[in-house]
Amino acid sequence: MKYVDRLQNWFFRQVHENNLIYNTCWEDPRCDRALLGFDSSSEVVMITSAGCNALDYLLDGPAQIHCVDMNPRQNALLELKKASILKLDFEDHFAMFGRGLHPRFPRIYQEQLREALPPYAQLIWDKWQHYFSGVKGRKSFYHYGTSGTLAWLIRGYFKARPKLNREIEALFAAKTIEEQRQMYDVLEPRIINQLASWIVNRHFTMCLIGVPTSQQKLVKEEYEQGITGFLKDCLRQVFRNNSIEENYFWHLYYRGYYDIDCAPNYLKAQYFPTLKRRVNRIKSYTTTLTQFLKDNPGQYSQYILLDHQDWLAANDIQALKEEWEMILQNSRPGTRILLRSAAKVVDFIPAFVEEKVSFLDQEQLRPIHQVDRVGTYASVHLGVVK
Repeated sequence: MKYVDRLQNWFFRQVHENNLIYNTCWEDPRCDRALLGFDSSSEVVMITSAGCNALDYLLDGPAQIHCVDMNPRQNALLELKKASILKLDFEDHFAMFGRGLHPRFPRIYQEQLREALPPYAQLIWDKWQHYFSGVKGRKSFYHYGTSGTLAWLIRGYFKARPKLNREIEALFAAKTIEEQRQMYDVLEPRIINQLASWIVNRHFTMCLIGVPTSQQKLVKEEYEQGITGFLKDCLRQVFRNNSIEENYFWHLYYRGYYDIDCAPNYLKAQYFPTLKRRVNRIKSYTTTLTQFLKDNPGQYSQYILLDHQDWLAANDIQALKEEWEMILQNSRPGTRILLRSAAKVVDFIPAFVEEKVSFLDQEQLRPIHQVDRVGTYASVHLGVVK
């Protein structure tokens, strides 16, 4: 089994180190903003992912947001979004990142966007201009990258089954929770069938959406049906318990584009002028969180760690401890630390952290977790530095 684990971890690294993984964020910024309480004094440190949520947080007026990611392609995507906000009008910006398609993208890129990018991002987008121009078969930026490729394949599967596809379209058009529940209950056994179960339990599939071996094991330990059981819980939360009408995460994943009335805040016209004024408050860094804090010491007020500590806990305990040491050294009293996990119960927080950080219990967090529009994490955790 150790050989298999090493092989799977090697494959995961190959995928992550050579590709854009996330073309959109899969954490709900509405929940984050409610939990973290950004204001004009906020100095935020976060994992970049696709950059959407950093732009969302700007609406609360934080002083600075420091986006850290080991994958330079994720930071390059954030830098392209920043350049788009700075250099383009809203219509061109929405065409790129709302519809995922701009026929004039190569010209816009060369004449307006490229000069606003750092050199490493220029090299990346010089090669990837076709992601937005629809010239190589895929008609949306959101069908590129590894998670985008999986979405494109799933979309193709549904389109090849017209009756099922029509019923899913009706589900996304539902106006009430009761309608959603009735339609979803009929659809679930047809969506999560033997083929789907086999696909989602493949290591290759999980790598495409950024789930390492350690997190796959966590999910399989938590759920009797393994990843299939997790997927059922996720989809039931999304389609049975929360309104799908404004759920731009799943609308995008199914359709491959955003509607103007169902999109993240950085793609809404009323917020565009504010983002133009504030977008330079976001800085990106291609490094580890620990190294960022060593290189940029400060008294930061909020940390958004996503779920990367699941991987550290399973693969590098020393790095996990060092990261927490650096977080605590670079925090002020009242600093808030948000993390998510594939596990329902997190038991990897070092003892020295528990002495210096008060964590809200799951009952306190349940109201926020239940309205999360994404539904892909088993638990969310919020710590406050004493």
